[in-house]
Amino acid sequence: MAFPIHELAALGTATCWATTGILASDAIRALGPFHFNLIRQVFVSMILAAVVLASGTLALPGWEAVAVLAVSGVVGILLGDTLNFAAVGRLGPRRAGAVFALNAPMAAVLGWLVLGERLGWQAGLGIAVTVAGVALAILGRPGSGAHRFEQVWGGLGVGVLFGLGAALGQATGALIARPYMAGGLDPYVGSLIRVGASGLAMGLVAGLPFAPAAPRAISGRALALTAATALIGLLLGMTLFLFALQGSQTGIIATLSATSPVIILPLLWLRTGQRPSAMSWAGALLAVAGLALIFTR
Repeated sequence: MAFPIHELAALGTATCWATTGILASDAIRALGPFHFNLIRQVFVSMILAAVVLASGTLALPGWEAVAVLAVSGVVGILLGDTLNFAAVGRLGPRRAGAVFALNAPMAAVLGWLVLGERLGWQAGLGIAVTVAGVALAILGRPGSGAHRFEQVWGGLGVGVLFGLGAALGQATGALIARPYMAGGLDPYVGSLIRVGASGLAMGLVAGLPFAPAAPRAISGRALALTAATALIGLLLGMTLFLFALQGSQTGIIATLSATSPVIILPLLWLRTGQRPSAMSWAGALLAVAGLALIFTR
């Protein structure tokens, strides 16, 4: 039996996000998470606008839906992505990806608290297993001579807090967007509304006195890496995620899209030449097993 296309799209999202984490590390440390996220959103907003206009699918939903999707973008992309990139810059892509996977159990808990969805003993066990897996993945260390992607910059605790905030932002943003995407809204239009609203809000914040300081200089390499992560993670990954939300249950999509901690390990191995530790593999697999427990209840 063929694997359903919406579930395949969710796995594609996880692959895009894992790839983005690896490509983004150096650019984030050069530009800072705020301006890294701002540049990629402006870039992707222009591409999405061109795609939507060229395809003739510019059929905007009602103003209420536009407003709700805009809020979803601000919460999930402005706050969620900025905090996630702050975590990547401090923890490296492997640890940050493991923490970000907690967005799936957070979505389950929010569904229980906000929507009254059932959260039984199996889901509770799944959340505990996921948290344990993430903890193992964070603590797992490579051998001697660790690559810069495995180094912690600026404190482990602060990086984990950034990652938890990112996961909460992603879970909340997905919960807000789900009803409108399930209603059949074109995923490119949905992405344009969410990314455009987030980019506009970030542009306004950038002009305020308390905004993070802009980088003094932007190298061509940092700009190229930022553009690559924008295309892979935001344009392709986010559009696949919204497409996946159209045709399958939120929990299943959240589970599949949160498998990036496992996907990132072989990618990181290829990129750095350093084999992840057994604890890292065990933690990533345990986290995904916990996610499966949550959403197959």
